[in-house]
Amino acid sequence: MWPDPSLAEELVAELRQRGRTLATCESLTGGLLGATITAVPGASAVYRGGLITYATDLKHSLAGVEQAVLDSDGAVAQRTAVQMARGAARRCGADYGVALTGVAGPEQQEGKPAGTVHCGICGAGVIDGGLLDIPAEAVRSGRSAVRIHAVELAISALLGTLRDRDNRSGG
Repeated sequence: MWPDPSLAEELVAELRQRGRTLATCESLTGGLLGATITAVPGASAVYRGGLITYATDLKHSLAGVEQAVLDSDGAVAQRTAVQMARGAARRCGADYGVALTGVAGPEQQEGKPAGTVHCGICGAGVIDGGLLDIPAEAVRSGRSAVRIHAVELAISALLGTLRDRDNRSGG
């Protein structure tokens, strides 16, 4: 099982067309987002690199998530995802950062059930984060399905952000 490659192809093309670069910061997906993007021929023109901050302390030490945010909100939270995205963009020198943090399952983490996934996007005047809608069927299917859906939804969210910026700027 692998995320839909056409989404990553579309993302690479959009970033390339805009002359923008991307960095990733991943927790529950453990590098699957970066691997999906780099599977696209020509991704090196837009993908700067990524951080895998699977352990909570690495979200602070590598991605620069404020310790106060981790202490108050936890590792599986919207503010954490946004700060992870910002940290990846800064650390890798990219125009955009996208981050994923959540619970792949089967057990809960921080009292949050499997399928709870937050995505953060930061860059070019955009700071956004939100809870992704992982289908119940994916959660029942297990960790791999949750991770694949998280990657696809994050790529779709970033594509939406890029296109929304175009619509707001008139072009």
